[in-house]
Amino acid sequence: MQHQEFEAPGELRDTIKCFWYNRRESGESQSSFEVQPDGYAEIIFHFGGGCSISHNGSLQPLPSPFMMGLLNQPVSFYTKNRLEIIGIRCFPWTVFDLLGLPPGKDGVRVFEHPIAELQTTLNKWVLAGRIDEALAEVKQYFLNARLRIAPSSMLFKAGTAMRKANGSMPVSQVAAAAHATVRTLERGFKQSSGYTVKDVSGLIRFEQVRNHLWHHPDSNLAGLAHELGYADQAHLSREFKRYSGATPAAFARQAKKGKPVINNDFVAFIQA
Repeated sequence: MQHQEFEAPGELRDTIKCFWYNRRESGESQSSFEVQPDGYAEIIFHFGGGCSISHNGSLQPLPSPFMMGLLNQPVSFYTKNRLEIIGIRCFPWTVFDLLGLPPGKDGVRVFEHPIAELQTTLNKWVLAGRIDEALAEVKQYFLNARLRIAPSSMLFKAGTAMRKANGSMPVSQVAAAAHATVRTLERGFKQSSGYTVKDVSGLIRFEQVRNHLWHHPDSNLAGLAHELGYADQAHLSREFKRYSGATPAAFARQAKKGKPVINNDFVAFIQA
């Protein structure tokens, strides 16, 4: 597997965390990979062997692009041969405004949008191995899209505070950081992302635990719980299992077996 992340241009950093490219070779047989929850929404373009998800007992092919919203549990995807992905990692309180779509709680969302017109051009560059050119096309699209919206400074301030506190900041303090009342902030989050501040904070905090255990599987869980503002180790373990489907200890054991990619950030794709 190859994975690279690319910083968003300065004009997009209030809406997009980063752009990324991922390539995996699966062989001719259908294979699966798991995506873990985190505190971001992703717009996914894919090329090559196709990408499917299990639905009602059968595999449902996913168009390119599709969206991965905030997940409450892991999701398994299926592919074969070579799969290449260009992803746009967005803040969940900006992605729907950026695309001009109504917010929703779909974990995996199929949508119709003019952005799909990029697929043919991106496919040409990906086939030629010119990932830099493909990313330039995507960045320019979003630079143009960004000019058409006015992101909420309240949500930007709230999101910055939540990220800085690793999701452990009480809603009242998030509202204070955003210079808003709790009621106004919650209404803004619901309207922009479909989720509450507490929902998003919980995923951000889980993401921190997950990343830490991936890179440091021998970490002391009690100390980690204290550092990230959980009531105790049991509270951390319950929340971790709620989002990942596994205990922290089981996840740490998986990390020790070998990481498919080692980089500065956790890579959410795990071979099943």
